[in-house]
Order: sequence, then structure tokens, then C-alpha cells
Amino acid sequence: MGFFSKIFTWWDGATIGTSLFSAMNGEKVGTDAQGNTYFRSNKKTVDGRERRWVIYNGANDASRVPAEWHGWLHGSLDALPENELPPPKIWEVDYTPNATGTVAAYRPQGALERGGRRAAATGDYESWTPDA
Repeated sequence: MGFFSKIFTWWDGATIGTSLFSAMNGEKVGTDAQGNTYFRSNKKTVDGRERRWVIYNGANDASRVPAEWHGWLHGSLDALPENELPPPKIWEVDYTPNATGTVAAYRPQGALERGGRRAAATGDYESWTPDA
């Protein structure tokens, strides 16, 4: 099933076409802690820039690109992040995936997924009437 999933699916890693394009037209420049692989084109575009792209290790979720590699992908950094970054600070936390749309997503008090019950009103609310 692995071969067929590479042909027909794009949401879980690279398809065969993307892998072939990357091998023929790109140069692998690095990987991040999550296993995502970063490439740049062998040729410059008409305006003199190079194309840069990422092949995800697993689900194609843009929130899985670390900030330093995001800057490199968008041309904010010319040097590779692996060579340019200072050591991480003690207060920096590891990556946590975007939980939107999953069971782990944030549900505020009173949300239907949490039973739809809110705290009772405290009496500081007075309804509007047109005569008042």
C-alpha cells in the first residue's frame, strides 16, 4: 500500500512526482528536528531568485515548519538556519502541533463539545427594553 499511497496521496508526505522533481531540479540543503527536508532549485528564476521548498516528514501541515526554516523558505535569511542560528534559549519550548479540528483542540467553557453548560449569570446583566 505504501507505493500506491505515494502515487495517489499528497497530504501525507511527497508524491512520486514531487520526489522526482526534487531529485532532478533541486539540491537538498538540510533537515529540521521533525525530519522535514528542505530543498533549493539548481537554477535561478528569471528575476535572479532561487526557489525553495519543503518536503514534510508525515502530514503536510505548514505549522510544522520551525520559525528559522520558515524565514529561509521565504527568503528572509540567505544563509542556512543550521549555520546561522544562536543556541536555543532555556525558556524556548519544543514544537507542539496545531490541535485545531482534533480532540485536543481548545474548547471554552459553555462549548457544546464540553456539555454546553455555562456558569449561572451573576445578576450584573440587565436586559434591554425599548421603553427604558
